[in-house]
Amino acid sequence: MAGTATGPGPGTGTTSAATTVAAADAPAPAALLPRRRGIELSLIVLAVLLSVYGYCAVGLAKDGTVPPGAAGYGAGLGVLALLAHLAVRLRAPCADPLLLPIAVLLNGMGLVLIYRLDLETPGDRAAPTQLVWSTLGVALFILVVAALRDHRLLQRYAYVCVVAALALLALPILFPAVNGARIWIRIAGFSIQPGEFAKVLLAVFFAAYLAANRTALAYAGRKIWRFERLQLPTGRVLGPIVTIWLLSVGVLVLERDLGTSLLFFGLFVVMLYVATGRTGWIAVGLLLASLGAVAVGRLEPHVHSRVEDWLHPFATIEAGEGPNQLAQSLFSFAAGGMSGTGLGLGHSVLIGFAAKSDFILATAGEELGLLGLSALFLLYGLLVERGYRAGLSLRDPFGRLLATGLASIVALQVFVIAGGVTGLIPLTGMAMPFLAQGGSSVVTNWAIVALLIRVSDSARRPRHAPQDAPLDAPRPTPHGTLPDPLRDEDPRRPG
Repeated sequence: MAGTATGPGPGTGTTSAATTVAAADAPAPAALLPRRRGIELSLIVLAVLLSVYGYCAVGLAKDGTVPPGAAGYGAGLGVLALLAHLAVRLRAPCADPLLLPIAVLLNGMGLVLIYRLDLETPGDRAAPTQLVWSTLGVALFILVVAALRDHRLLQRYAYVCVVAALALLALPILFPAVNGARIWIRIAGFSIQPGEFAKVLLAVFFAAYLAANRTALAYAGRKIWRFERLQLPTGRVLGPIVTIWLLSVGVLVLERDLGTSLLFFGLFVVMLYVATGRTGWIAVGLLLASLGAVAVGRLEPHVHSRVEDWLHPFATIEAGEGPNQLAQSLFSFAAGGMSGTGLGLGHSVLIGFAAKSDFILATAGEELGLLGLSALFLLYGLLVERGYRAGLSLRDPFGRLLATGLASIVALQVFVIAGGVTGLIPLTGMAMPFLAQGGSSVVTNWAIVALLIRVSDSARRPRHAPQDAPLDAPRPTPHGTLPDPLRDEDPRRPG
């Protein structure tokens, strides 16, 4: 009986004690999260069907018939999504099941909106080219998921990434400006935006640098005058932060690109806050970004004109020159109302040459209404949230910072673009992730999703899975063992 005390027989006490010690030393069984690949496949099918429905709705609204290419569009998007799903199922079986379906739906809706605007501009069809770029993006997604077995491998190439990123950022300076900004490389009719690729490389470098120096950054150093709570680290640690700020302002001055500058600096400030946990860095970052933006907004003519359009969006109408792009965008949002005019029944093409790129969100706002626009923002928010969740679930600081940085890229880009086309902040020449026309953008966004898939796979695996083992085993020394560089240490604890 359970409550009866019995004396140990011969060897019973020893055996019982040994069993107890063995049970205590044995690792606890890891909680096995459901892989949910079947749910992912179901959501992908739903995303493809919704995209095909939107494609057909545009044709029915414009011509009264289903577009002849609807079957081919659905088959092409479905095959790409299925191949991406197979890559995740085989190489990252524990990955988050929502990341890939969200990317497929956003990419599919982007193709629908671009096709809808193509019907208003027969001489400038962008949907076929965008589908080709989407294919390249999915191919890169499959390559990253299949070839990158552990996200921590990227930490070894941090300085290679930053050198490549700076080279990509500097290249457009050698080429003529396009629409007032030097962010494009155009050769023989082929164009590419190197800054799109540079942001991913910079995220890898920032994550590696901050993971290696998070303890020094968390410790306070010199006090600022008489303020006890405002303290800065030493100059050796603070130097790279000032350098990043100067580089971001340099990009803004040389390339006349407000959006890229804000994105890069905002990315670094967010990752710096995550690495140190000090809210003071957010305040310092906002102050430096504001000072740089105000200075360049006053001195650089192209940026100054964007600021003036933001402050006075209807000035051209009052002057008798007709509405400018920002005014047309605001009219589109107003015409959409709550439920929208319906796909294919809007007039956002009046915005002009940037209707398929910078202002494609105005088409969504007019034809899908506030409800459809909110649904798109919820998709972006869910994509960012799943990225943050993957980072929080990781134990290694590099992976946590990398996931946070990649998700922050999407969040910052959506905020900058949506704020610009709605008049919340000055307009910038950036592409809405997955929605807008732009080959470099869609390829880069698929790479971001691939890295988030890889990170989430590591985060959702059982604790004692082989993939969780350190890449480099600790090396024995005469005095013991060097600490594991991937171990999650408390930055507030003295080293």
